[in-house]
Amino acid sequence: MFEIVMFPFFQRALMGGLLIGAMAPLLGMFLVLRRLSMMGDTIAHVSIAGVALGFLVNLYPVGVGLVFALLAAVAIEYLRRTYRTYAELSIAIIMSGGVAMATFLFTLGQGFNINVTSYFFGSIYSLNTEDLFIILGVMISVIIVIVTFAKEYFLLTFDEDAASVGGLPVRTLNLTMTVLTALVISVSIKIVGALLVSALLTIPVACSLLIASSFRHALIWAIVFSEVAVLTGLVAAGLLNLAPGASIVLLLIMILMGVLTIKKGFRF
Repeated sequence: MFEIVMFPFFQRALMGGLLIGAMAPLLGMFLVLRRLSMMGDTIAHVSIAGVALGFLVNLYPVGVGLVFALLAAVAIEYLRRTYRTYAELSIAIIMSGGVAMATFLFTLGQGFNINVTSYFFGSIYSLNTEDLFIILGVMISVIIVIVTFAKEYFLLTFDEDAASVGGLPVRTLNLTMTVLTALVISVSIKIVGALLVSALLTIPVACSLLIASSFRHALIWAIVFSEVAVLTGLVAAGLLNLAPGASIVLLLIMILMGVLTIKKGFRF
């Protein structure tokens, strides 16, 4: 019944999924607490525009998508500084531009639309060794930055003004976090797809915030919930011939509903 686990393509899918399942909520915790949950969707849509351009000009689609994601990250930070009182405007503006650009590129390249569609919904079974090394490299970068600047990001998350007054390089820290988010989203698109990638950033965090007693516990629980959903979702998808990305996200939603039910004591 579990013979599928022995296939190399499925083992690569498991490794890639578990790596993403660990680092997505790690960054997602900071995004959610700073009310930037929609940043994942925004950068993902811009990345798809880059993927479409990559197919159009016959370049490595994921690489072009990554460049677009990084440009979107820089633009978001610039607009956030420009509209400090209405920081969420930056996300709305960049998302609109990303969707418009992707739609425009789709009309220019009708022949590659089927290939681009796989990036909307993910194609985790097509991961190769190069993809895994890229994902591992991004994960190492995320861990190094978060561990090195843990105290700074903790203060920045809960009181950006105090962090600025305290002499922290707020702009640099913000830009670094946004760039890391862009990197994580870019490598995650092939696993769960652009339409679902923000779920890995936010839903595990939403689950953990309901039960955790501290920031550290919330971070640990978010990673646990994410990894359980990724592992269970991939195995279930492989055995039952389901869509892997959708299975993972639906399991995350089921976990959230279960935690909510237990937390509320079955009272609705």
